[in-house]
Amino acid sequence: MEKRPFAELGLSPEVLKAVDKMGFEEASPIQTAVIPHGLAGRDVIGQSATGSGKTAAFAIPVIEKIDVSKRAVQALVLCPTRELAVQVAEEFGKLAYFKKGLLELPIYGGQSYERQYRGLAAGAQVVIGTPGRVMDHMQRGSLKLDNLKVVVLDEADRMLDMGFREDIEHILSSVPKSRQMLFFSATMPHLIQDLIKRHSRDPAWVRIEAHAANAPQVDQEFYEVDRRSKIEALTRLIDLHDFRYGIIFCSTKIMVDELDEHLHSRGYACDRLHGDLSQMQRDRVMEKFRRRAFEFLIATDVAARGLDVDDLEVVFNYDLPNDAEDYTHRIGRTGRAGKSGRAITFVSGREIYKLQSMAHYARLKISRGRVPSMGEVEEAREEVFLEKLRRLLDEKKFKSHDRIVDALLEQGYASTDIASALIHLLQGGATDAKAPAPAPAPERTAPKWVENKASAKSAPTARAMPTPRAEPPRSPAKSAAPESAPAPAAVSAKPTKKSYERKPRTGREPGFVTVSFNVGSAQLITPADLVGKVAGVTRLPAAVVGAIDIHENHTDADVAAEAAEIVIAKLEGIPLKGVKLKPALVTS
Repeated sequence: MEKRPFAELGLSPEVLKAVDKMGFEEASPIQTAVIPHGLAGRDVIGQSATGSGKTAAFAIPVIEKIDVSKRAVQALVLCPTRELAVQVAEEFGKLAYFKKGLLELPIYGGQSYERQYRGLAAGAQVVIGTPGRVMDHMQRGSLKLDNLKVVVLDEADRMLDMGFREDIEHILSSVPKSRQMLFFSATMPHLIQDLIKRHSRDPAWVRIEAHAANAPQVDQEFYEVDRRSKIEALTRLIDLHDFRYGIIFCSTKIMVDELDEHLHSRGYACDRLHGDLSQMQRDRVMEKFRRRAFEFLIATDVAARGLDVDDLEVVFNYDLPNDAEDYTHRIGRTGRAGKSGRAITFVSGREIYKLQSMAHYARLKISRGRVPSMGEVEEAREEVFLEKLRRLLDEKKFKSHDRIVDALLEQGYASTDIASALIHLLQGGATDAKAPAPAPAPERTAPKWVENKASAKSAPTARAMPTPRAEPPRSPAKSAAPESAPAPAAVSAKPTKKSYERKPRTGREPGFVTVSFNVGSAQLITPADLVGKVAGVTRLPAAVVGAIDIHENHTDADVAAEAAEIVIAKLEGIPLKGVKLKPALVTS
């Protein structure tokens, strides 16, 4: 069945804005089929399993029909379980975000009556509940249905299987005769058909077939990860499995931009693809991706539609897709031509129920994974490095450096120490002789916003990598995404006026030079932001940055002399707080 953009379905600006905020660019097949009938006021019978995107299919027409000036129940949604009732209520809240004055209320057994009484008394217009608790409120007189316009039965077959038939019959017999009915059921047994005949008028029938299981070559995993920890989980999994070619799907254009910036700052070779790019820019990005000029393409569903790319190692669902069809389209981009592939999905909070519904609907086998620890990641990196070294030794495709090795052996160095020192250097280690010494303690005591050492320790990007990843040229987007890494609580986001009047703190440490950056307090820069960006992009230790002096439109930072050239070269053009950096050496 076809899909259509939400903009073509005749929705109000408020709902279209909410849909865009949620990251939905196109309606799923059941949404495309049901929404026009729902808006026209016709009864609808939808035969579709959970996971097909049906919640928005009935929620959007209901929201469009609500008169927010009237504080009375105008829509009733019946669900089989409390979990589904809460999930549906949350979806209503998101879709009605810009329709001010609309109140939705979930009511179900196990929750306090007092809370439900308050919500009903406050004038909730949409009630989402389980049949037993809805009928209970009707009998108590706390739920009045005189102004009801729409009744929705979600997963009607499950409600009948659970023994709610009498409750449903009582509820439907008590609602106004002029109401609109929307039935949704995965199956259509005789009991459901009988219910439909007696309580609907000339309904439109919509049937969405469940999809067969996706390619068995695709190994599917999901990870329960807090939203704030997704980036760390993503980079750990990339490093653990040494992925070098894949697609990362996000639900919104803003998320694509933000993730692209974060991964770039950590040294991963990536580029973005979304609707704000011109066709010429999209073609350029795809041409580079096909010839592997970078490792990871970060994209939205619509922008990535029709991609024909072979040999993808992995597909990441950084954000959960809208429905099971989008999920199968995403993961189907790996594991092609009989080759194995991998699909990894991140979920947080109640998204786990949505993913389970998608798996049931599309008959998918998705196993639960555990985010690896940093120790496991480091061990995996060492194994990858060891395998590369072993292969190089076996193939003997390297230039001989016997003279250097012999010279070191003659000077009394052990062969194992020589090999260890070389590996140390290869993995980005510095020699102790050149390691910059930390500044004296008095220089770090005041004011607090200059205390960058403690801030650097908590900066998520300041972690060592054995081999830095190449940074390819990036395709421009219409607007740069803001830096979203939170500053530590102990660091003030903006210095006071008194801070500008003191003498400069930079340029005092031996072995350091001063580098000026074109961002300052006007961009709410903190020492943690700058130290984290330097450490994340260059892979140098955080200690290469010394004293930091933040001004209104620029920041001066002491940088270890031997690292200054690398810092300036690597950070040129890298965005920080929405500004592309232009670091320059201060010579006077």
